[in-house]
Amino acid sequence: MRILYALLFMITFSGWSQTGKITGKVYFTNNENAYGASVQINGTKNFVVVDNDGQFEIKGLTYGSYNLEISSMEAKPKTVNVVVNRPSLLLNIQLEKATDPKALKEVKIQKKTFKKEIIDKGFAVNVIETEEAAKRNLQTNDLLDRSGGVRVRQNGGLGSAVSYNINGMSGNAIRIFIDGVPIQTYGASFSLNSIPPALIERIEVFKGVVPAYLADDSLGGAINVVLKKGAKNSLNASVSYGSFNTVQSNVNTTFRDKNGFTVKANAFQNYSDNDYEVWGRWVYNILPNGRYEYIRTKRFESMYRSYGGRLEAGFTNVDWADTFSVSYNGSQDYNQIQHGQYMTKPYKGRYGENAANVFSLTYAKKDFLIKKLDFSAVAVYSHKKEFLSDTVKWNYNWNGEKAIGLYGEPILSTTGAQQGATTLNYRTANVFNTRVGLTYSINENHKILANVMTHIFDQNELDRMKPELIRNFDVTRDLTKIVSSFGYEMSAFESRLRASLFVKNYDLDNTEIKPIIVNENGQNTIGAEVSSKNTNFTGYGIAGSYTLFPKVMAMFSAEKAIRLPTEDEVFGRPGENILGNTNLGPEQSNNFNAGFRFGPYEINHHKITFSGNGFLRNSKDKIVRQISIRLNEAVQATPFVNLGEAQSVGFETSLQYSYNDRFFGGINLSKFNSLYKDKYDSNGNVLPYYNKQLPNEPYFTVNGNLQYNFRNVIQSKSELNLYYYCGYVAPFYTSWLEIDRTSAQFPQDLGLSYVFPNKQFTVSFDARNILDEQVYDNFAAQKPGRAFYLKINYNLNKF
Repeated sequence: MRILYALLFMITFSGWSQTGKITGKVYFTNNENAYGASVQINGTKNFVVVDNDGQFEIKGLTYGSYNLEISSMEAKPKTVNVVVNRPSLLLNIQLEKATDPKALKEVKIQKKTFKKEIIDKGFAVNVIETEEAAKRNLQTNDLLDRSGGVRVRQNGGLGSAVSYNINGMSGNAIRIFIDGVPIQTYGASFSLNSIPPALIERIEVFKGVVPAYLADDSLGGAINVVLKKGAKNSLNASVSYGSFNTVQSNVNTTFRDKNGFTVKANAFQNYSDNDYEVWGRWVYNILPNGRYEYIRTKRFESMYRSYGGRLEAGFTNVDWADTFSVSYNGSQDYNQIQHGQYMTKPYKGRYGENAANVFSLTYAKKDFLIKKLDFSAVAVYSHKKEFLSDTVKWNYNWNGEKAIGLYGEPILSTTGAQQGATTLNYRTANVFNTRVGLTYSINENHKILANVMTHIFDQNELDRMKPELIRNFDVTRDLTKIVSSFGYEMSAFESRLRASLFVKNYDLDNTEIKPIIVNENGQNTIGAEVSSKNTNFTGYGIAGSYTLFPKVMAMFSAEKAIRLPTEDEVFGRPGENILGNTNLGPEQSNNFNAGFRFGPYEINHHKITFSGNGFLRNSKDKIVRQISIRLNEAVQATPFVNLGEAQSVGFETSLQYSYNDRFFGGINLSKFNSLYKDKYDSNGNVLPYYNKQLPNEPYFTVNGNLQYNFRNVIQSKSELNLYYYCGYVAPFYTSWLEIDRTSAQFPQDLGLSYVFPNKQFTVSFDARNILDEQVYDNFAAQKPGRAFYLKINYNLNKF
């Protein structure tokens, strides 16, 4: 009760305090507006960015004296002393143009301040900045895979299925967002790798506990990709070519007129033969006499291509809206499927196609209707199409040839096709997703917020290879998910203490209607089998941080989290060999995080930051892909199931170092035990897998990177950056059998990028997995070996 009284006292006392705001204009000595400059109150985390018209506004300031620090990439830093003693104070600030590159350091201060603002909320979070990555042949998933505590799991090369593991929680327990919109809304032909780093402002990786503003049923963490919102006229284009005939390109542009009308457009293209070599204990041909012939060979039918684009138009920074836009996002892909869940059986002639047309409306406004009330809303409609073809009736070996039986005859598939029965499967789905958020600032130290996310999924299916009686039946699947969250955020003791409390409600309804053959009086007729399920749960959580000493912060977060099954897990997805399970229940978990952060400490030209975090995840009815007990059964299609109780306990650490803004180094380490905790079966016997490590979960990973910046190489004002990256994955089991274990993995990458003096052209070269290590992810599905890529990037601003 004392804590409650103290909180109420702080709210009441703060409400009595008089507050005002500072507004003004920032411009250069030639009267040009200082767009992009930052205005920060010294000693606080309170800052704003100057808009296109040179205007800025800082609200909710208690009466008193303040020092404003103004910085810009193009000007010398400036400090202005002000006294707030009335509701509104108007300033005009003139900056002097800089003639040396030292001003760049001031811009970095602004960026790190915003990054620190997210970290200071107490959540276990990584904030990935993309400025350097945009110059290299790196994809968004590469950036995530090199972040502490994150493991990107991929079933092969470009375009293959991807899942994410964050500190022992994996798959759909990790929700992926693009500006707060779930990525599945955009369809299977659009992924994180469809977004070039040049379009991304930052990537927020929440580990374990997820804040209320990302209202969804993420249980093990969330990845939120925040796209650049700036309306500065610009053009960026890049193209890369590399091993396995891989070609990737993208172009994006932004235009804004003086009235705030803004148009953004971007397009992307990806292609790869994915014909890299595979070898090892999971790659073999079965000879006519039944013996295994282990070989080293190339994937022979694994091509992937995708393309798409986005067009957005609206208004930014106008009186009636901070952002108002309508957009269209279209994408298509074609994917040859080389194998199923395991690599023991290669496919030939099995492929999938996906397409999606997505329309969205976005509106955001600060001081909406009343002062200190911020409103945001996004509505997205998506029409998705999916096609799977599998009609080839022969079995094939890893040479791409028909498998030969004992008597020299080609072997027919026992099921009629490469995986299961022959199929020409067409699926169409309509998806409607909305997110509405309200945030009210009681004062500078206290804030309340509410968010509601609605996801409606409606799918129809037609398989032209089914018997006519079944083919004419309209298979329908419907899923509706509503997640509501309410939160309260506070800060006290001069912002040394920050805390967030929230509660979330989860509601899910799913229904599937599919045909069933009924025999009446010796005659087959078609009937309807209806499966439905309703789920409703409530969860809650807290996150907090306390600055013990300058640059020393302790963090804590805890949540009772719920994870609802996704449409793919409930209804299945043939293109990824996922069988449906309409009885799948929700997963629950009690998540705890406790950690610390030291730095950044600066001594002369040295800068160092160190952080650590311990975590505990106690899960009930954990949702996992069904694991085969015997790998040689070559089980290729499986459903998701509720495994039972599981526990993940571990820690992660991160060390970042830089010298003179020229040399950069860092290392991330994550170690945990992910254990099966169901002890007894229904007869009271101890289960054989009790307290054993869950299969297919890498539990010890290390990432390291080095970078050095050379200046004035070949040309004056040019930059040459050299990069080195290494990663380590300890051996892990791919099934419950201890003999099914991967070897240790230690891939290493080298790279360089050269920035021309005009800063418009950048050329980069990357050598990936230079030692040609055998690298695995999901169920020992091998990823590409040694590869080389060349990328050219062009950037034009202020046209």
